[in-house]
Amino acid sequence: MLKTILSVSGRPGLYRMVSQGKNMLIVESLTDKKRIPAYSRDKVISLGDIAVYTSEKEVPLYEVLNNVKAKEESRPAAIDLHVATSDGLRAYMAEILPDFDRERVYPTDIRRLLSWYNILLSAGITDFDPEKEEVKEAEEKEDAIKEEPKKVAKTAKTTASKEVVSVPKNATKTKQPVAKTTQRTRQK
Repeated sequence: MLKTILSVSGRPGLYRMVSQGKNMLIVESLTDKKRIPAYSRDKVISLGDIAVYTSEKEVPLYEVLNNVKAKEESRPAAIDLHVATSDGLRAYMAEILPDFDRERVYPTDIRRLLSWYNILLSAGITDFDPEKEEVKEAEEKEDAIKEEPKKVAKTAKTTASKEVVSVPKNATKTKQPVAKTTQRTRQK
């Protein structure tokens, strides 16, 4: 579900992709349903591609949003984002994801994450888990990567078995047919 939800740099809120043009995307705001273009110069990020740093690995955003949803019992975040201090935001994040990397996850990132959670809830999006189709697509891509060396080996075998015909260098430079040049040399 989060693959179609986008964040556009320089614009507040979250957007759903509606259509795609040559050099732009048409996106619709989740809050007011207003459609706007997002050009190729804009930085557009899918929420499905975002992860949060932890001390061991990166946790996908959908897992963090599910943790917030479990803590808040499917209600908006209880913390007031406008007056929250950086220590308060870090303490809230520690409740959601205890091993988050405190050096690489900034308070602005936590504030943005919680505001995204509130926007998604207000838009009626409560299922943050990736769809089964997305999981299948990822598995298919992995299988294709594993099978690609086999295809290259087959192509190399078929190329090696083909005969190569060499063309003399002079044949491409002559503008006259070969028969006329042999007649001229006989006359001289």
